[in-house]
Amino acid sequence: MKTMGEIIAGRRKELGMTQKELADRLNITDKAVSKWERDVSCPDRALIPKLAELLGIPLEELMQVRPNQQQSHKGAGYAMEIALGAIPLAMGIAVVVTGLLGQLDAQSGFTMLGIGLACLGLRAIKEKI
Repeated sequence: MKTMGEIIAGRRKELGMTQKELADRLNITDKAVSKWERDVSCPDRALIPKLAELLGIPLEELMQVRPNQQQSHKGAGYAMEIALGAIPLAMGIAVVVTGLLGQLDAQSGFTMLGIGLACLGLRAIKEKI
């Protein structure tokens, strides 16, 4: 199954139409068409029936697409994944740098390393779920 962008780009090219020509027929910019074809954004709902008509495909075909995989990189889950990877790195660097500067006491060092290990553990659990 293709993404909406792949369907739009493929059908537009089959028809020998440029992005600018498609955009002009929809009264939008060619930049918008480019974003659709790269799956950066989606057409406005009001444009989808006319888009399907211009491309000569059933509306259902245009609507039954696989989700863009890049979209999964948005939201709280992705932010949590990044944080659970970045915090252990930051704690490790902090321990090394403060240790080299002679400013690290044992309790602070163990606390920072504990936070880092806890984040790594949470990330491992999250990946198993």
